Amino acid sequence: MSTTLQLDPFQGLRIFEDAVTRLMNEPRTGRPWSPAVDILETEDALVLKADLPDVKVEDIDIRVENNTLSLRGHRKFEKDETAKGWHRIERSYGEFTRSFTVPSSVDTEKVGADYQNGVLTISLPKKEAAKPRQVKVAIQQPQAA
Repeated sequence: MSTTLQLDPFQGLRIFEDAVTRLMNEPRTGRPWSPAVDILETEDALVLKADLPDVKVEDIDIRVENNTLSLRGHRKFEKDETAKGWHRIERSYGEFTRSFTVPSSVDTEKVGADYQNGVLTISLPKKEAAKPRQVKVAIQQPQAA
């Protein structure tokens, strides 16, 4: 009697795919995540916009200390016991922290923030001395002799 050994060339790939699928279906709580941030400079300020969907205002902490802007917060995974059959959970949950160096041209005493539609906008006004100024320079013409 001879036994034939059949190899499945895709077995390793299937095991990997199953592991990734399990990982993606577990809520990402406790793992660090980092919200996307855009930074724009205008004549009067630096403006930072951070995407924070499903983050409550009371779960956001903004601080400026030693020329560093720190943005911290928490997005909670709301587990609904009546909801069954999750197919995929790809969004990250848990604590997040972002830090940015603030240039000395920013007036840290006047930093403000606004939160609308899941977007946090932080305005870092420039000091008066740092704002661009236009000075009209007169051109002197040589006098005819």
